[in-house]
Amino acid sequence: MRVLTVNEMTKTYGEKVLFENLTFAISEKERIGLIGVNGTGKSSLLKIVAGKDLPDSGEMVAPNDYSIAYLAQEPEMDPELSVMDQLFLSEAPVIQLLKKYEQTLRQLEKEPNNQAVTEELFELQKRMDALDAWEANTNAEAILTKLGIHDFSRKIGELSGGQKKRVALAQVLIETPDLLILDEPTNHLDYETIGWLEDYLSKYTGAVLLVTHDRYFLDRVTNRMFELEGGRIYTYKGNYQSYIEQKAEREEQQAASEDKRRNLYRRELAWMRRGAKARTTKQKARIDRFEQLEGTLGQGPKKEQVDLAVKGSRLGKQVFELRDVSKSFDGKVILQDFNLLVKPGDRFGIVGKNGSGKSTFMNLLAGKLPFDQGEMITGQTVKIAYYTQERTDMDEKMRMIAYIRESAEVVTTKDGEQLSAAQMLERFLFPMHAHGTPIYKLSGGEKRRLYLLKLLMSQPNVLLLDEPTNDLDTATLTVLEDYLEDFPGVVITVSHDRYFLDKTATQLLEFQGNGVIDSYYGSYSDYLDQQAAREKLEAAPVKKVVQEKPQEKPKKKKLSYNEQREWAGLEAKMAEVEDRIAKAQQELDQVGSDFEKAQSLSEELEALNEELEHLIERWSYLSEFV
Repeated sequence: MRVLTVNEMTKTYGEKVLFENLTFAISEKERIGLIGVNGTGKSSLLKIVAGKDLPDSGEMVAPNDYSIAYLAQEPEMDPELSVMDQLFLSEAPVIQLLKKYEQTLRQLEKEPNNQAVTEELFELQKRMDALDAWEANTNAEAILTKLGIHDFSRKIGELSGGQKKRVALAQVLIETPDLLILDEPTNHLDYETIGWLEDYLSKYTGAVLLVTHDRYFLDRVTNRMFELEGGRIYTYKGNYQSYIEQKAEREEQQAASEDKRRNLYRRELAWMRRGAKARTTKQKARIDRFEQLEGTLGQGPKKEQVDLAVKGSRLGKQVFELRDVSKSFDGKVILQDFNLLVKPGDRFGIVGKNGSGKSTFMNLLAGKLPFDQGEMITGQTVKIAYYTQERTDMDEKMRMIAYIRESAEVVTTKDGEQLSAAQMLERFLFPMHAHGTPIYKLSGGEKRRLYLLKLLMSQPNVLLLDEPTNDLDTATLTVLEDYLEDFPGVVITVSHDRYFLDKTATQLLEFQGNGVIDSYYGSYSDYLDQQAAREKLEAAPVKKVVQEKPQEKPKKKKLSYNEQREWAGLEAKMAEVEDRIAKAQQELDQVGSDFEKAQSLSEELEALNEELEHLIERWSYLSEFV
């Protein structure tokens, strides 16, 4: 078993302690999802484990030949290299062998009569056979193709940001290391590519540690979860759904423990106020206990929760109406005689392959680009907030508080409460002492959260969201989804995140390219299921169906000998299973903070309940013939 162990690891960033004394292990075939509020140190932890940064203290222990590959959120790449040359930068032995082979082959083409080069190429071919490097080369090209990269000779500098991320992803996947570390791997990937990556990682034989905002992806890929919260790490067995269940149990236990401590504190406080007539040893011990309790009260892990309580502006009956609009961009047709009526309360999801014109369409709605022909009528009360991928209006030299005050000094919440810019920053998990921090010092996720706050403080009634899930943590996304559910205005979202669209969109516009746009009423998952069923139907061979006359099943009249024996013991079996359920439930109630044991007991309870249900069904069936 190849295991990487982290012992007592601590990391600070300036005055902020990201995490302290973290200890955990990563074993073979574990696919671990790392989650936590932006700014808690997720990316920093990935970089340390990947060997790209150093901790303040602590150590990592792994076998000497243990290999790690790391995909950064924003990979650094040489713009002058070709796609294939970028892949050859990998330090993995098989990739370095491939690189040497390609170089020698090119040299031999220039010097066909060079005996030394010919012999070197022959030796390299033998090593390629031994390491199965031929398959690695084929695998590299296949992975690039699956990720939408087809021209391997194209220079990195000619690629879009999304294409660069895909090349970097391919680079780490072909290394097949012991530990694959991925920071937001689904950013810039469309639905089909995300599905392929899910399947690839689910079959990966090494270990995987990843950070992603895509909760469906987490649920389908991971078998263990890490959560960074309050400088500590919590581990959970199972996928994202299991994590949500176990986290709820943990928070209930912590809340109950805190309530017990507060009640004890009240009793102790009442005793102290009455005063002690004599300072006996027993009373002195009680005073010491009071002082200790007073010092620790409220020191449990602080629950970090973003609060989106901003009230929107009033929206009239008219929002957007597009009449026979057309638009081409860089030689591509985006819209062709397109008509659309957007009404108050509408929730649109914009989907489609990269490059099909989704972001261009959002810029048209926001008035950032003109239409080539046609017209768009905008309601007089429409107040747009446009959440873009680029954050072009963010001057990173500004301090947080000044940036937020550009939108408003004071806002009104949905409850009618007046809150200052500083108070809103605190609700968005930016503590008072950090409000003077320049924006460039924030993490990528914190910048996105700050950007979102500024937009909401303008109190819009139409939200245009272009890939809002990129770089936002799952906790903030959950609160944003809850906010959008009650938002009285219009929401139009471009996203590849199936989970987010399922929760926030009730109708879809699919951009298929060349001006073709399909509409669909319903959730994104329903749409994808419908598309998959249609493709399966089209691919299936046509079969001639022969109708056969159904045969009536003979009616059962009495129990067989074996069924009579089964019936006699069923009630005792049901009672036994019920007793086991009660004992397992009792153990679960007393398990405390051992969350992996709690998960094991929960799985046992689920299996026992299924067994009991089967026994009851069998008892009901047999009782008809007794």
